[in-house]
Amino acid sequence: MDGGYRIRDQYATYFLTMTIVGWIDLFTRKECKEIIIQSMKYCQYHKGLIIYAYVIMESHLHLIASAQRDSKGLSPIIRDFKSFTSTELINWIQDNRRESRRDWLEVVFNYHAKFNSKNKFYQVWQQHNRPKICTEPYFTEQKLDYIHHNPVRAGIVDDPVHYVYSSARNYANRRDYILDVQVLEFGADIGRIG
Repeated sequence: MDGGYRIRDQYATYFLTMTIVGWIDLFTRKECKEIIIQSMKYCQYHKGLIIYAYVIMESHLHLIASAQRDSKGLSPIIRDFKSFTSTELINWIQDNRRESRRDWLEVVFNYHAKFNSKNKFYQVWQQHNRPKICTEPYFTEQKLDYIHHNPVRAGIVDDPVHYVYSSARNYANRRDYILDVQVLEFGADIGRIG
């Protein structure tokens, strides 16, 4: 299931990948991306999530994140985030009569729930997050570059700052970003930010 990847230090900085089951391109819909953005904002302001970088792609999302020391830790935050967004995404699918894939999406999410005893009806996210701890500046810089260039490699945009649903604009010192992040400064020990 998790391939040996675990969040062992609840307050360290991690590179995380959260993927929709079956790699379904759910985030081609703006409303679905907005559910993710609003939930990340909530987790930042109410649960202690610290986001250093992110990108929302068609079927997955990458984060470099940690948890504030006075929070319950990163694992509970990510668990709650995935649980809440699963419910919100299913509600959006069921309420949106214009969603051409509505019936198919419900069938697929229902099918995947059969493989997780914790989900009775729908499984939206894959269970694992593939966390990789960011203790080395080189590794973290590499993941930051990977996150910001993901939309370029996917052929969505030509320049990372042209993609709205990432932190590339934050790092380019632009003011038209849609989510606050704590910009990483390299040169210091970043394995224990937060």
